[in-house]
Amino acid sequence: MLDKNLIGQSLGTRSIAVEPGRLRFFAKVIGETDPVYLDEAAARAAGHPALPVPPTFLFCLEIDAFDSIGTARLTRLEESRILHGEQRFTYHAMAYAGDTLTFDLTIADVYQKKGGALDFLVKDTRVTNQHGRHIADLRSIVVQRNA
Repeated sequence: MLDKNLIGQSLGTRSIAVEPGRLRFFAKVIGETDPVYLDEAAARAAGHPALPVPPTFLFCLEIDAFDSIGTARLTRLEESRILHGEQRFTYHAMAYAGDTLTFDLTIADVYQKKGGALDFLVKDTRVTNQHGRHIADLRSIVVQRNA
């Protein structure tokens, strides 16, 4: 079972630069055809200062930002037994290529279901840009299957 003492603990903050090439690649992979996400001239013509960050791309950046500290290791999740359970985004402002986004991750909850067969780890992340502007709040739930 996951340790309930994790609830409320911060896993710290990490910052990551938003690269235009990665945004274009992500847009192509998800099948995005709107040129605003692929072409800087189209983005500017639509009133954006640069390529906008596609909505679910923040999840990818969060994973990249915290990969170096091994979130699963810190929370004692066994990587071979975890599943992605849920993901939710609440947006407050746009993010763009060239921004540096800071992810502040906290463990919001730990609980079990199915008589202990499944552990759930709820993570809340606040995202701000290089100017301190609140960009989004992310919530993800990781499920661990227990033996």
